[in-house]
Amino acid sequence: MSNPEQKPLVVIGGGGHASVLVDILRAQQREIVAIVSPEDVSQRHVFSGITHLKNDEDVLDFSPEAIRLVNGIGMLPKSSLKRKLNEHFISLGYQFETIISTHAHISPFAEIEQGAQIFPGAIIQAGAIIGSHSIINSGVIIEHDCRIGEYNHIAPKASVCGQVTTNNDVYIGASATVIQNITLEKSSIVGAGAIVTKNMSSGQICYPSHSTLK
Repeated sequence: MSNPEQKPLVVIGGGGHASVLVDILRAQQREIVAIVSPEDVSQRHVFSGITHLKNDEDVLDFSPEAIRLVNGIGMLPKSSLKRKLNEHFISLGYQFETIISTHAHISPFAEIEQGAQIFPGAIIQAGAIIGSHSIINSGVIIEHDCRIGEYNHIAPKASVCGQVTTNNDVYIGASATVIQNITLEKSSIVGAGAIVTKNMSSGQICYPSHSTLK
């Protein structure tokens, strides 16, 4: 049953990331009043029956008090689009919904900040903190006492071992591993399949082929 205190949702974005979020929300019987995307979304059946609006500014037709927004735009390394869009609407008084899949395992002793998105199969252990507007994708493991910063994207099946700290705008690629007690500074990038065994400085990249830092 849906919670009557939950506000209706407007989803910004009509691609694959948005479709997974809508799938999660529909399973939770959340009310989605609109999808906002300039692209044709008719071939994505998960959006069936939801009003399609084509311009971001169409969001302004909804009162900030009446709805919550969902940012359905995926995050790529070095892309600031998601952050800029969020900051624009937050400055106008809107809030972004926190989304947690029913099929994720979240310790009651973990903290999920507003606007974070937790996908199916994710495991977030005791003492972990997930920063606002971060994406914890399908099958990700966030071990105990990790501190994940704002606007991180932890891609599918990545493993972040205990007591890791990531700063803002960090990207960790699919199936990558970050060993325990590592710090990843702002805007660092871990390539898919890489193994991180040393701290990373701001903007540094760990390539998967040799797991080296440059």
